[in-house]
Amino acid sequence: QVQPVESGGGLVQPGGSLKLSCVLAGDIFHIYGMGWYRQSPGGQREFIAGITTGGETNYLGDVKGRFIISRDTAKNTVYLQMNDLKPEDTARYYCNAREYSAGYYRMKADWGSGTQVTISS
Repeated sequence: QVQPVESGGGLVQPGGSLKLSCVLAGDIFHIYGMGWYRQSPGGQREFIAGITTGGETNYLGDVKGRFIISRDTAKNTVYLQMNDLKPEDTARYYCNAREYSAGYYRMKADWGSGTQVTISS
């Protein structure tokens, strides 16, 4: 099964910005919506932003107004622009293709290794 490749993480001061990228090869990128997720140490992986094949977006409340998800279909890439970063945004960030079925989202690819985002002064 295909696996996303995330990149763009790093160490940033509070209030700073980062732009994450995720490449998912193959037709799967064009068939399903994409989502960004994050997992902090000791926590569960949580959804933070999604985008449909038609470009509709939705966000976790904590990041709404600060993060922007976008996709470039020519590059099989989904992005997450993160602004006004806070220490509580520190986590490992992942992306995946997802399909809504029977009331919940099913992941359509294996999880990648993610990219670490650390917000600290």
